Amino acid sequence: MGLVVRELSIFIDESGDFGPFEKHSPFYVLSLVFHDQSDDIAGHLDKIHDALVMRGLPADHAIHTGPLIRREHDYRLLDMPSRRSIFRVLVDFVRTCEVTHHSWVFSKRELGDTDRLVSAMSRELGMLIRSNSEFFSSWERIVIYYDNGQKEITNLVNSVFNAHLSVEVRKVVPADYSLFQAADLCCTLALLRRKIETSGLSPSERGFFSTPKDSAERALKKGYFKTLDRKRFGA
Repeated sequence: MGLVVRELSIFIDESGDFGPFEKHSPFYVLSLVFHDQSDDIAGHLDKIHDALVMRGLPADHAIHTGPLIRREHDYRLLDMPSRRSIFRVLVDFVRTCEVTHHSWVFSKRELGDTDRLVSAMSRELGMLIRSNSEFFSSWERIVIYYDNGQKEITNLVNSVFNAHLSVEVRKVVPADYSLFQAADLCCTLALLRRKIETSGLSPSERGFFSTPKDSAERALKKGYFKTLDRKRFGA
């Protein structure tokens, strides 16, 4: 048997757009999920696939947490308990897998325009890589997965990572990579946390996360944000 190459996978997702500040879109979120390829997650993936099939969705369905919360698109016919259970399956996946994440929430109001937003993201991403250079240099191969959804992020990934590291960038198809869906979840939770701190949650978000005992804000802080914090990569 040949030696196994130590490979780090980085899955990237974003939430928001590069247009001007709008009341309905005040933030831009960027999330990275890190995974050691030698860690077998097949059993965790089976749990996600089984949960989807039980609720009438294809096993390879890519969970999108924003529409799931708002009851849109593929989830418009699912009731609240079903949608909440799918969300929890993805949270449990992140909680139990050997993955870490790092997320940033950028204020479009403060940054003003696309160029300043891209510059801020480039600066933060570069700082993360430099401050964890020992970790990144310990891998023989680093593969970055992104769905090429926004050309600004594709350019950012190629320029910033390759300025500091030798990386391979691949296009990801979300249904093929549950870790890409984990990055989607991290984006959503990071955005919800910032909304609680600033403008407040929307009615659909309050309805989705509130319980008979707790408000949505308290339920998020007690449960989901703690999971996110325990899995945070870097400073």
